[in-house]
Amino acid sequence: MGLMRVLPFAKHLLSEHVTDGSVAIDMTAGNGHDTLFLAERVGSGHVYAFDVQEAAVKATTDRITAANLLDRVSVVHDSHDTVKAVVADETRPITAAVFNLGYLPGSDKSITTTGNTTIDALEQLLDVMAVGGVVVVVIYHGHESGKVERDEVLTYVESLDQKRAGVLRYGFVNQINHPPFIVAIEKRA
Repeated sequence: MGLMRVLPFAKHLLSEHVTDGSVAIDMTAGNGHDTLFLAERVGSGHVYAFDVQEAAVKATTDRITAANLLDRVSVVHDSHDTVKAVVADETRPITAAVFNLGYLPGSDKSITTTGNTTIDALEQLLDVMAVGGVVVVVIYHGHESGKVERDEVLTYVESLDQKRAGVLRYGFVNQINHPPFIVAIEKRA
């Protein structure tokens, strides 16, 4: 077996933390691929999927509906930095969350995630997630705002107290065109 590429590794980390009855969160629903992946795994649990763009909300809702899994998913047309308020009444353990930073593929590239809302959302997740839960952040930094967000997110995660969270960085370092990489955060306390 060779080295696992970034996106399969992200799915591997998520699948290790999502079981029947757990709650997972897609912090950047986009076209709904991660939302569907999570919905297929939560069983009696639930998935919350956030996006600020109407096109993403529609694409995600359509994908989940086509798979007959809409009863397991709440698609939230809002920023991911509202996550704590949205899941405030959730009683099941929140064990996994995923971000794909950047812009919605095939859409307006000027609408991107930003470091300030991403960091705010990460801070909220660390408050509400179960101990042992994982947040997988896929960082796309091949565009100008992506480079700024990458640096801000890395500064934030590198400052996390290791007693509160373990942080892993995974990615290929010898590829051209700024390949995406993963930051995985495991809540410890």
